[in-house]
Amino acid sequence: MRKYFTEFTKYILEQLENENADLPLLREELLLKISFMQHERFIHLIVTVLFAILLFLSLIIFFVSQISGFLIVCLLMLALLIPYISHYFFLENGVQKLYSVYDRLNSMMNK
Repeated sequence: MRKYFTEFTKYILEQLENENADLPLLREELLLKISFMQHERFIHLIVTVLFAILLFLSLIIFFVSQISGFLIVCLLMLALLIPYISHYFFLENGVQKLYSVYDRLNSMMNK
């Protein structure tokens, strides 16, 4: 997803520098990709929150029951949660970047 997102962002920025670019078509394409990225971001938010809840539940169970197996579960959840948080923030920042590109495109169309 990172590669797809960065390649698309690079493509859009290159097209904005091109004087012969079809701005209305570019705007439609950008809006479509923004909606895809928003959906992807939302799904990753749900997964990230789910893993955070599972991590805290397994921590609570470990502290209450003192079963060492739950400590292993906690470590596995933490090992998965860190990359999920990182990827979610990449998506969040990327979507916000696309918003600024969209604003730039609109200002170019209004000139």
